[in-house]
Amino acid sequence: MRPYIYFLLLFLGYGVSLATCSFFPTNEVWALTTFKEAIYEDPHLVLSNWNALDADPCNWFGITCNPERQHVTKINITGSSLNGFLAPEIGQITNLLKLTLHDNNLIGTIPKELGFLKSLKVLDLGMNQLTGPIPPELGNLSGVTKLNLQSNRLTGSLPAELGNLENLQELLLDRNKLQGTVPAASNSAFSAKMHGMYASRSNLTGLCRSSRLKVVDVSYNYLVGSIPKCLTNLPNASFQGNCLWDKDVKQRPSTQCGAFPSKSHQVPKSKHRPTEDVPKHQKESKPTWLLAIEIATGITVGSLFLVGLRTAFHRCNSKPAIIIPWKKSTSEKEQLAVYVDSELLKDVNKYSRQELEVACEDFSNIIGSSLDSLVYKGTMKGGPEIAVISLSIKEEHWTGYLELYFQREVADLARLNHDNVGKLLGYCREISPFTRMLVFEYASNGTLHEHLHYGEGSQLSWTRRMRIILGIARGLKYLHAELEPPFTISELNSSAVYLTEDFSPKLVDFESWKTVIARSEKNSGSIGSNGAMCLLPSSVENRHLDIQGNIHAFGILLLEIISGRPPFCKDRGSLIDWAKDYLELPEVMSHIVDPELKHFTYDDLKLICEIISLCIHPDISRRPSMQEISLMLESRIDTSVSIELKSSSLAWAELALSS
Repeated sequence: MRPYIYFLLLFLGYGVSLATCSFFPTNEVWALTTFKEAIYEDPHLVLSNWNALDADPCNWFGITCNPERQHVTKINITGSSLNGFLAPEIGQITNLLKLTLHDNNLIGTIPKELGFLKSLKVLDLGMNQLTGPIPPELGNLSGVTKLNLQSNRLTGSLPAELGNLENLQELLLDRNKLQGTVPAASNSAFSAKMHGMYASRSNLTGLCRSSRLKVVDVSYNYLVGSIPKCLTNLPNASFQGNCLWDKDVKQRPSTQCGAFPSKSHQVPKSKHRPTEDVPKHQKESKPTWLLAIEIATGITVGSLFLVGLRTAFHRCNSKPAIIIPWKKSTSEKEQLAVYVDSELLKDVNKYSRQELEVACEDFSNIIGSSLDSLVYKGTMKGGPEIAVISLSIKEEHWTGYLELYFQREVADLARLNHDNVGKLLGYCREISPFTRMLVFEYASNGTLHEHLHYGEGSQLSWTRRMRIILGIARGLKYLHAELEPPFTISELNSSAVYLTEDFSPKLVDFESWKTVIARSEKNSGSIGSNGAMCLLPSSVENRHLDIQGNIHAFGILLLEIISGRPPFCKDRGSLIDWAKDYLELPEVMSHIVDPELKHFTYDDLKLICEIISLCIHPDISRRPSMQEISLMLESRIDTSVSIELKSSSLAWAELALSS
């Protein structure tokens, strides 16, 4: 009888092993897909194989799992130029040992939920653009040995809770904007030689409690006070470039430290969430082999085997439900914790919806529209004329990440200040009714696109077109070379160039909001052409939003300006393909010129064609910078009226229109 029982248990064990084939926790899959959702630009497509419908992420780029393939243990995505936010849901991957997102373009704040990662050994968020304070909750990472937050834009004081990191060996906080004192004081004389020995730590506070520290780098911040003695003789420590009271270590000049208070900043006690507040994972199905064994005593060997086999087949072929973040219920959306950077827009003017409603005549004065936005004209009471861009997106499609992206874009636009760049006057953000609007200065002459393709050609004489080209080049030179970081126009074309009353060009980046809309469930589509035969290049080209893309687009725009033809037509195809036979042949070059023009300057035309050829050159290294292009135009084009008068007797008739 005993061999019979062993035989029974053997088959039961086999059936149970099949029935309990390893399933990946759905909360970890959800956390990873939410992380991907918070990334709005992935230029190297490193997240392209992160498939939300794949319940096993162990083969995804940058993901490492434990040997049993049951949990994610490492996330390592470095130097990939990811643009986006760090999703708080990462804190639910509680078996994570390493989180390395070094050298990307992550923005927003560091989520306090990272403090839930009790198994974490390495946290490396260095060389990003993270802002806000260091969360005190990071002091809960008792197992962490390396904490790297260097080269970000972090502000506030160093949390005293960092002293709770008993196993910390490397602390890299250099090149931020941190203030206050170094929380490493001791209540009794503490010799650095005793660091890491059996000295009593009961009297120690802050970083002096971290007995295993070997590397501390807090250089190039705005820290004040003195360097704690317990940190002075570490194997590797750097405190230079601060506002500390240490003459032996090179510090910032007093003029740079004046804006920061020299008092010791008291760090408020952090309110840690109790253990029971940690998000509970969904319960996974558990094998019921014990119950099966109990039942087995009352049934035959054959029926037990069939039941076990059937259970195995059923469980191994039924995948667990995947929680897709963009299909969350309303209640789940409300619980999503995303931090808004309150400092980002503190210097940008905020308008109320009521103010803009009055200025824009109850939003009845519509001067432009697309699938993504409406543009209203208005006049502020006692102020300037304005153009108000309202994003066409429903509240249920708006997420916390989109809100952070919206704020980042507003701050980016607000820093632009040049005569040939549209000025952002402010923004509007209200909950009821849901409103996201941008307020720009108004350019009274509409877009260059309208004048080239729907207006009277005589309004844009050759001299006027050359002035517009010079103005666009100056604006792009400012955006590319005089700003840090540089700014690029999302879709540079004639619709992005607005003209003032005297036909001075102003570059306005309205199309960047397509990226915002694209992150929602709504499909932004392309700009409609209202039934016209010719389409905008945005509907037929997908360019990277970078400087080289702008230079290529500038070449196409030059061709559009001098020819009066749209970049793409259904009946003629691409404008570049049509013009390439004329660009480098002096004897036929004049065929490119808009037939509406009565005269033009041949030397100007030759220069413009030369620049066009350089801008659209297939070898990117052969393309000039906007500094070089602007210099070529400034030195060789004369836009004075006298030059135009000399070139043609008919120019007298255009004098009033050209000046």
